[in-house]
Amino acid sequence: MKYTTSFRNSVLKKILPPSNRSVTSVSKETGVAVVTINNWLAKLKEGKMSLDEDDENPSSMRNSREKLDLLIEYQTVSEENQGEWLRQHGLHSEHLPLFRQELNELMTEKVDEKDKRIKELEKQLKETQKELNRKTDALAELAAIYTLKKKLASNHGIMDEEE
Repeated sequence: MKYTTSFRNSVLKKILPPSNRSVTSVSKETGVAVVTINNWLAKLKEGKMSLDEDDENPSSMRNSREKLDLLIEYQTVSEENQGEWLRQHGLHSEHLPLFRQELNELMTEKVDEKDKRIKELEKQLKETQKELNRKTDALAELAAIYTLKKKLASNHGIMDEEE
């Protein structure tokens, strides 16, 4: 069964200090299996999960531009005021490296997409240039044939008059 993050956090807060209730009593009260609660506790201790997480992840509720602005602004904040700045913006220190990583990945994807698009356009340009050269050659050949036909026609006209 899938539980919401806020529900999971409320269950864990009942078990952790200052409440310090037993897993079995909280399990009976909430209807969540003891094994599930123990898994949540293990993940919490391993650092794979946080009680600070709500259903809204700071990473997902901000767009790329906001993340970049936050990273730039954070760089200007003095070390003594960084904790206060993080609290004011509803962030934790671990969010900033995640933002940086997301932005790097996004930029890499964009660069890769642009490189791919440039290669496609260069290939298309090369093909178009080949086609243009082929048509230019065909047009030059056609012009030469036309010129020869005119000369031939004019020579035949002169020969007809001589006879």
